[in-house]
Amino acid sequence: MIHFDIDNRYQDESLVGSAISRREGVIYSVVGHILLILAILAIIGSVAVGIAAAQGLAIAWDCELKGISSLALLAAGAETAGDVAAAVDGGHGELFVQQFAGRTLEATSELLNLPPTQAAGIISAETVIGPGANALVEARDSGRAIAGWPSAQNALRLPEALRSLAPKPIYARAPDARAKNAA
Repeated sequence: MIHFDIDNRYQDESLVGSAISRREGVIYSVVGHILLILAILAIIGSVAVGIAAAQGLAIAWDCELKGISSLALLAAGAETAGDVAAAVDGGHGELFVQQFAGRTLEATSELLNLPPTQAAGIISAETVIGPGANALVEARDSGRAIAGWPSAQNALRLPEALRSLAPKPIYARAPDARAKNAA
């Protein structure tokens, strides 16, 4: 199992280094694709860095690359029979949230980017998991918050559709930065 420190500024580089040194270990053999790198780096680091690292390793290892829903992977860690919601900090005082069926982990809502008070009116799952779980549960004054991060160990619990995505970013809102028009 690869261990990394969420507070480490260089987690992208250390995680990629660990993945390369453990090609036949947890990342490659359990998941079957380079899902961990794309899922984890897309959450804790730069989406572009995560995708580029995964593409490079897929070329080097001559294997197929598929994307994975980071929020679905997070929800899979809740291990509850009832509906579960995943919530992460979306910046600007908002959360990225999505709700899933507990047994099948099929998405039951769209990926949303909302302030906690608005998300509280839409997300009905009793169990909320992720770094934004407390904010959502507090905003609606009910539910069970589970702090957590996605784990590749749960990847095969996901429906095929949520672990066979195109390896590209999924945005819940428009990017903050915009390219300037050429003069």
